Amino acid sequence: MERSSNTAEAGATGPLAGIRVLDLSAYIAGPYGCTLLADQGAEVIKIEPPSGDNLRKYPSTLEAESRAFLGVNRGKRGLVLDLKQPEALDVLMQLVKTADVLVHNFRPSVPARLGIAYEQLREVNPRLIYCAVTGYGETGPNKDKAGYDQVLQTMSGMCMLQGKRGGPPEILYGSVVDYYAAAMVAAGVSSALFERERKGTGQYVGVSLLRSALTMQSARMIWAEGEPKDIGRDMRSGGITGIHPTREGYLYISANTPHFWQALCEKTGLDALASSERYDSVRKRALHCDEIVPQLHAALAARSALEWEALFGDAVPCAAARGIEDMFDDPQVLAEDMVATYTYPGVGHYRGFRQPIRFGDTTGPTPLAAPAFGQHSDAVLRESGWSDDEIAALRAKRAVL
Repeated sequence: MERSSNTAEAGATGPLAGIRVLDLSAYIAGPYGCTLLADQGAEVIKIEPPSGDNLRKYPSTLEAESRAFLGVNRGKRGLVLDLKQPEALDVLMQLVKTADVLVHNFRPSVPARLGIAYEQLREVNPRLIYCAVTGYGETGPNKDKAGYDQVLQTMSGMCMLQGKRGGPPEILYGSVVDYYAAAMVAAGVSSALFERERKGTGQYVGVSLLRSALTMQSARMIWAEGEPKDIGRDMRSGGITGIHPTREGYLYISANTPHFWQALCEKTGLDALASSERYDSVRKRALHCDEIVPQLHAALAARSALEWEALFGDAVPCAAARGIEDMFDDPQVLAEDMVATYTYPGVGHYRGFRQPIRFGDTTGPTPLAAPAFGQHSDAVLRESGWSDDEIAALRAKRAVL
């Protein structure tokens, strides 16, 4: 039975308005990549299995829902399908016919087993952009291993360089590889949509956490001919640029350019350092940081981090260390309209981040909360042509929840 096409929701705005995305992914990289597409106006339908996205089960002080799930899945509609049942697979296939994009993060061997490999879906919809997010890529000895953010951090050298010299490796918290991979999902899908406008057909887009982790380290991943393998790849510019203690709190300072170094010395009363040829380059300051840092710390002890931040102003790039909770009411964040108010069942009203990209001529959609489990199942099917009786039959078989 052919189903009708549902393009954009009435009044949808943004540069990707009219694009329909089927998000079958879980955790962070794939889902947040789809959220970035939703931020730009795409209609994103999050399709979860009966067990739900595992991110819903992550620790949270919110009883009704995981804070992580809310933050990662804003702006989507929710549909629950049990793809192990043929009726649910038929529903997905009908949705694929009218979709522009499908994103998943199954391991490479899984899609064919489910009947949703690219080669299979391309026959259903030749214009489909099919984005697969994997841990290690589509080929090679690790292709079927489960990949996670901190596993790839540890494998790819990030943790070794994050740790103190001579100390143990340290994790970079904040799921940096996942979020960077999400940006690659949004970028890759958008490029494939642009290419589709020129040639008329869709294509496969592969994003892996391994590629993302190494992309983030492009400046470190340089090995010149003749160099030994174990050489210094740390790009940190010595002990001046970094986080320093003050009378109260901590302050990050960046003073690599001659102009900022001069301003730092002037405002901290360390003029003698500024005039010394011994410290007149980043390399020299890094070499002699053991001489400079104690003097800098002694000077910074005169004021709090917030007082130094105000005193340095535009002259020295810096920031007092704050908690993420301070960002909700930060004047710059509010001026840039980065926070929106959302509503979620059981949670009520909450404030959270909104659109990361500003388009001058194309306003984005109204910010929406992440979907509750199966919140839009009936609506999505009804809009796509299923009758109430057909939906009830699917629910009776628990193919749809």
